[in-house]
Amino acid sequence: MATVLYPGSFDPFHLGHLDVVSQAVELFGSVIVVAMHNPAKPGGRFSLDERLAMIAESVADLPSVRVEASTGLAVDAARRFGADALVKGLRTAADFEIEQQMAQTNHAVAGVRTVFLPCEPRLAFISSRFIREIAQYGGGVAALVPAPVARRLAAPLEPEDPKDRR
Repeated sequence: MATVLYPGSFDPFHLGHLDVVSQAVELFGSVIVVAMHNPAKPGGRFSLDERLAMIAESVADLPSVRVEASTGLAVDAARRFGADALVKGLRTAADFEIEQQMAQTNHAVAGVRTVFLPCEPRLAFISSRFIREIAQYGGGVAALVPAPVARRLAAPLEPEDPKDRR
């Protein structure tokens, strides 16, 4: 079987992400979930270390999944971790348009292929941004995220020190 890399900011990791990981395990065997630092997505809630811990706890029952961190390009992470291809989850047609352009660029500049996996329709509406917003105002998000993530989102926010972000 192949090893695929599933990159994302995962701030936070939600049930749509977990669905894509589960599908990728079924199809490819080995999955590396890589939490990426994305400077284009400022204002996240969790540090990279917190995201790694939540993802690791959320996929603990999937022994062929490993969790890593990376900065820079996803194709460089794929090479570094020995992945055969990238996996990207799709929720909507808009996701497809953006992801297709990235996939074609990644293949043109690095020769790395991308496989698209649509998440289950019942999960297609879930968005990390909306989860952060709902949790910030005390709303319940347990139906949208794995239990380890729900526990952390229910905890009160610590005052943020910008030096702690990476």
